[in-house]
Amino acid sequence: MDHIKLATSEWNVLNCLWERSPRTVMQIVKELEETVGWRRSTTITTLHRMEDKCLVRCEPMGRGKAYSPLVDREQAEVAETHSFLDRVYRGSVGMMMSAMAQRQELSQEEITELRAILDQAEKGGGQ
Repeated sequence: MDHIKLATSEWNVLNCLWERSPRTVMQIVKELEETVGWRRSTTITTLHRMEDKCLVRCEPMGRGKAYSPLVDREQAEVAETHSFLDRVYRGSVGMMMSAMAQRQELSQEEITELRAILDQAEKGGGQ
């Protein structure tokens, strides 16, 4: 899956499945009811749409069905990050970091963490 564009509802379901899968419909319903307040019908409708979009796989399990993700978490995160940067900061990580730093939205701990990430990227050639 090269181009991944997920709706918030799809992120909710995939986060549940990335945590543990396969999961039965009722396990997913319970989890999403507790975490995001969804009703059973919302979860089932979302699962059917995601199955149609090949984001999840549905297989028989006992007397019910079980779902597993067909989307890799890291792949989805990278695609979402690029999409966000493109939409908001014209693809520039520097512009994003500058905006956050100017508004003093970075804690000292985050600044230290970012320095370590940049040092590692410089040593590893960005890998």
